[in-house]
Order: sequence, then structure tokens, then C-alpha cells
Amino acid sequence: MTGRVGPPHVVNIEDLRRMAKRRVPRCVFDYIDGGADGEVTLAENCRVFDRLIFRPRYAVPAPGSDLRANVLGVNLSLPFLLAPVGSSRLFYPRGEIAAAFEAGAAGTAYILSTLSGCRLEEVKQATAGPAFYQLYLCGGREVAQEGIRRAQAAGYRGLFVTIDTPVAGLRERDVRNGVKELASRNPLKMLPFVSQFIARPAWVAGFLADGGLMNFPNVVIPGRGPMQYADVGAALSQSMVSWEDLAWIRKAWNGPIAVKGVLTGEDARRSVDEGADAVVVSNHGGRQLDGVSSTLRVLPEVVDAVNGRIEVLVDGGIRRGSDIVKAICLGARAVLIGRAYAYGLAAAGGPGVARAIGILREDIVRTLKLLGCSSLGELKRSHVDWT
Repeated sequence: MTGRVGPPHVVNIEDLRRMAKRRVPRCVFDYIDGGADGEVTLAENCRVFDRLIFRPRYAVPAPGSDLRANVLGVNLSLPFLLAPVGSSRLFYPRGEIAAAFEAGAAGTAYILSTLSGCRLEEVKQATAGPAFYQLYLCGGREVAQEGIRRAQAAGYRGLFVTIDTPVAGLRERDVRNGVKELASRNPLKMLPFVSQFIARPAWVAGFLADGGLMNFPNVVIPGRGPMQYADVGAALSQSMVSWEDLAWIRKAWNGPIAVKGVLTGEDARRSVDEGADAVVVSNHGGRQLDGVSSTLRVLPEVVDAVNGRIEVLVDGGIRRGSDIVKAICLGARAVLIGRAYAYGLAAAGGPGVARAIGILREDIVRTLKLLGCSSLGELKRSHVDWT
């Protein structure tokens, strides 16, 4: 697809989701769309926003709409960042580069996953805006330190250290779709699952032109080279992040650090004690431990626990600009969006990402005006209430 994706064809994020489902093979769509186990937390992340209602102030002037935010010392034009989404190169050729470019064009930040199919240096060069690097310890400390060194040299502005992946969650859709077998490169193992690609010839052509099944060039194993796609699960189970790891990570990284994957006030306070500059209230988009709290529900607990000492960000279930406004009302500095832009990337590449960003921006402006607010700074907990 070429050109910008816009009205009347794409009105909301769900429209982009439907487009993505039509364009990419089932295994790729379900990788984006699915969650862990019974997907209870995945669904609750979205449903909870319907239970938080607005309390608008009418008959008040609200000239303009100031959407600016400052996250980890970086000024942004929008109160949302593009979250780290691994393997984005599967969604669209050079997917991480396309998404980073659109983030910069919109005046916001892109967070690159360690498990990117594009070199971190190329991604940073592609964006006119700030970029952050999300850290897994895949391959061990030595490999992670080299990734940190490269990110620092490339000009990334901060680290997002993910703590909620001591082992990969059970994503049942991936099992049924044969993701492990397809990644094995063994024709006999792959054969039962290749039928899902037949109906998506355009995607297959782009995938092959982009080099086929990617490896992970930012996880370089000494003596072996970039980590292979089939090795991800084992690598995650051998690379859990402990609180003790934050000490050497801080020594290796000269800049701000956010701890991503906080779901309790206790972990929020521990993050403060360990020198974090921010926390991200996150349940990994419902892709890790199923049955945990939705992020919006636990956000006030985390905000109260840090008591203004560090920044609080949140992700999970955000599909509308009004969702972003609700999170800010509950105390979030800004939010991370993942699936919302990943659907756009899978649907149409860079133009799809741009449309996702535009939809959310327009939603936020409209919501602020209808609440009687001129800026994000005017939002308070009194603007929302639980039903």
C-alpha cells in the first residue's frame, strides 16, 4: 500500500486492526494481537477503560490544546511514546525503521526493542526525534553490555529495562500457529503450517525481498553472531533481570533508566530505591502472566507509592486518545502505545503508523476540549471516576 491512510477509510485503531488481519498471515497477526494463556488480562486491559468515566467541566474557555510532555528529560509534542515491539520487521519490511521515522515526524519518541530485526544504529538514524532502547539480557551480561555500549554511542536517550520476562509467557495462539516450527527453518516441521501464507502473497513477496526470516542484530553472541529467531524463548528464560542487575546496568549506561513491568506499589518503591528515573506500569500487554491486574487499575497505587520522586508511565489496552487522557488523569506522565501502532505498521507500513498516531492525537485534542481543559497539565483525578 502506498500513500497516507486516512479518512474515511480509517477512523479508529480497530479499523487498522482489521486491515492488518487482512494483510498479514495468521501467525503474524496473532503474534501482534494475542496474549498469554486464556487472554484474560489482555481483554481486561481494554475493558477497564470503559469503567472509568469522565467528569467534564462545561461553560469554561479552553483555547488551544497543549499536548506537550517531558519524559526522562526529553521534550515531546505528544503524551505518548511508541512502545518497544519485538520482531516488528515481520509486520512490514524494515518495520522498526518505518515506525521510528513516523514517531520522529510526529514529534514523539520511539523505543526500540532489543529483539529488533534492524540494527539499532540504523533505527536511530531513521528518526528525527528522540529514541530510547529497551533492554533484555538475552545472551548474558557481556552481550547486553555491548548492546548498551552501541545504544549509547548511537545517541539513544535512555534505557527501558524490562523486568517481567524471567520466562516467556505461554501464548497459545503462537503454539497453534506453529511459530516455533516456522522459526526452525526445518522444511518438514514447517510444512503443516505454511498454508496460512498462501492467501497473503503480497506479504510473502515483501517478506522475502526484505531477507526472509530475520535474526536479531542487536544481540550478537560471541563466536556465533546475531541471535537466531528460534533461540528467543531459551534466551529469555536464561536472562531474567534481578534488582541486583540494575547496579551494573546503571554503571554501564550514562543516562536515565526506566524500569518496565511494575505492577505493585512494592516494586515501584524498590525501583526508586535502586535509582530508577521512571517506572512503566505494565503487564507486557497481557502477554506474560495471565490473571494479573489491568494496568489502569494499578496505576494509582504506583503513582501514590513513588509519591512524585520519579516519573510514572503506563501501557496496556490503549486504543483511543480518551484512554490516554484517562491514564494522565490518574497520574501517568505519559503512556506507551504498542498494539495501536503495530496494527498500523502491519496494515500499511509507515503510513499506517502515521495514521495511528494521527488518530490518537485527534482523539486527545477533542477529549481535552470536551473536558474543558486547554492542556494536559490541567487534568486531575477529579476529572474521572470509577463506575
